[in-house]
Amino acid sequence: MNLEETLRAIGTLDQEAMKKAEERWYSIAIPLHSLGKLQDAVVQMAGIFKTTDVHLKKKALVTMCADNGVVEEGISQSGQDVTLIISENFLKEKATATIMCRQVGADIFPVDIGIAADSHLIQHKVMYGTRNMTREPAMTREETIKAIEVGIHMAEELKEKGYEIIATGEMGIGNTTTSSAITSVLLDAPPEKVTGRGAGLSSEGLDRKIAAIKKAIALNRPQKDDIIDVLAKVGGLDIAGMTGVFLGGAALRIPVVIDGFISSVAALCAARMKPEAKGFIMASHLSKEPASAMVLDALGLEGCLTCDMRLGEGTGAVTLYPILDIAIAVYNGMSTFEENEMETYVPLS
Repeated sequence: MNLEETLRAIGTLDQEAMKKAEERWYSIAIPLHSLGKLQDAVVQMAGIFKTTDVHLKKKALVTMCADNGVVEEGISQSGQDVTLIISENFLKEKATATIMCRQVGADIFPVDIGIAADSHLIQHKVMYGTRNMTREPAMTREETIKAIEVGIHMAEELKEKGYEIIATGEMGIGNTTTSSAITSVLLDAPPEKVTGRGAGLSSEGLDRKIAAIKKAIALNRPQKDDIIDVLAKVGGLDIAGMTGVFLGGAALRIPVVIDGFISSVAALCAARMKPEAKGFIMASHLSKEPASAMVLDALGLEGCLTCDMRLGEGTGAVTLYPILDIAIAVYNGMSTFEENEMETYVPLS
């Protein structure tokens, strides 16, 4: 599907399936809503799958890897070469996300959507890194749409392979700068409020980062009501790719999990492009990045976990998988009040 076809294909959650899933929770022998967000997640998945038969036999992580031209402004502690090094580690099972995927029974799909060098990853390279957004738009509109459609394609491919849930992740030096710039535009917030230290910037480095964001926004004047324009002018290939994964997942009725701040910005872009897409998005955790809570609040979502994580790569999203497995196991396996010959709990006024 192309972008236009994907947007048209996005529907809504199945309310009848969600109602029946809630009834199942109310019938099992635990206090009402005592598993909180775990119960809500299963109900949401019932609405996505259009059935109360909820299971997650095949789980994936799609990690979008790309470089950002704004690194030229000294906004990161690392150089662009680190993007390639870490991204290649995904193939060697030496990266954190890969190790975590193996532990929780998920498969990782690292995508080269825009690394500034040749790689051995899944090849969907749109360009060799974005342009420096403090001097010109990071991407053209056409390049941005192409990057979004890479994410849609990955969702389609995984659906065909039988995957039932997709976690999102990214790798790219400088991408907390692009994420903060997008957040500043979409939430009408000053860069100082939404910009953090990323991978450990000094105070001087943080000042350069904020200055670069201000300069990029002033120069390019992104239009907040046109998400493609915002992504093109002050965004990144990895964020555009993840936006496509969220949209593709919604169109194909696959739940897609937000990782941390950068991933949540992509989710916000997807929801702004098609509000119904939000129903197919799940939040994993509250990132340590300062604007993470602001973006999740704008989406109307809350993460299940608060672990002060900010590593990226999809590590927070993957951490949600065993929790979902536990919730589904209880949902499917717990005995009911009737089976235990117990009085059913009812809401108290």
